[in-house]
Amino acid sequence: MCSSDLSIMGIVVLRTVEEVRAYHNKVVAEFYEKNHRFPTIGFVPTMGALHQGHLSLIKKARENNDIVMTSIFVNPKQFAPHEDFAAYPRTLEADCKLIESVGCDAAFAPTDEVMYPKEPKYLTYVTIEGSDSVSEGAARPGFFRGVATVVTKLFNIVQPTNAYFGQKDGLQAIMVKQFVRDLNIPVTITVCPIVRAEDGLALSSRNAYLSPEERAAAPALYKSLCAFRACFEKGERDVQTLCQATRDSLAAEPRFKIDYLSVANAVTAEELSGKLCDAQLKDGIFVSIAAWIGTTRLIDNIRSEERR
Repeated sequence: MCSSDLSIMGIVVLRTVEEVRAYHNKVVAEFYEKNHRFPTIGFVPTMGALHQGHLSLIKKARENNDIVMTSIFVNPKQFAPHEDFAAYPRTLEADCKLIESVGCDAAFAPTDEVMYPKEPKYLTYVTIEGSDSVSEGAARPGFFRGVATVVTKLFNIVQPTNAYFGQKDGLQAIMVKQFVRDLNIPVTITVCPIVRAEDGLALSSRNAYLSPEERAAAPALYKSLCAFRACFEKGERDVQTLCQATRDSLAAEPRFKIDYLSVANAVTAEELSGKLCDAQLKDGIFVSIAAWIGTTRLIDNIRSEERR
């Protein structure tokens, strides 16, 4: 099933930049000859180990585009030396079967060497000023530089019309919108809702790391965000009080240890504090949390307008 042969049926797996560009030229030319217009290309970048959350993005892309592509690449540039890069699940064959089942046309699955050649030495990075000072960036310095760099490269390689990201990585989506806007990249960004299990846990590739006992306890993370929202909807506007409601809720599950809890502007990611005023709320608020349960770090978030 997985091949770079452009003539095969089913999912096409492309391993090099040259293969992606040849595929792009081929399908665009064929579509134009048949339809007398250029196709729209929907793109979903992933790190593989796919689940229903990823598939929901591909389905959305399929609904709204003529051609759908994804990338499957575990990006080393967004992992710190002490993080789980080597252990991150790599399931290319299973991923290919899943994306084919929801109508994806092609996947770009490069090696590290394709994306970051050693000869000549790779030297270029995309940095978003201030990104290391907010929540996930502060907890993982250099993370957003790695994300911005790889996504910019993927956009340049795939040349999509539209790209789809999940709200699960909400701060990442905010940063992508920022550099796309700043760098005048001609891609429209769509952020799709978080896909959750029935008990509320946000779907994540890292959920596979959880023991049965940890998995049973994990929905407490989302419940703690619901406690924030309930307090907010009752009229509370003091950030410290709202965050305390979240912490109190999560304290009921002692397996969790909070890494950070953040309240930010939903457009700029600027951290908010004190008593929230109407001007601060006009863009909506983005509440994000990261917490450890055992050896697994989970993240989740809500926006002020989100409803379950």
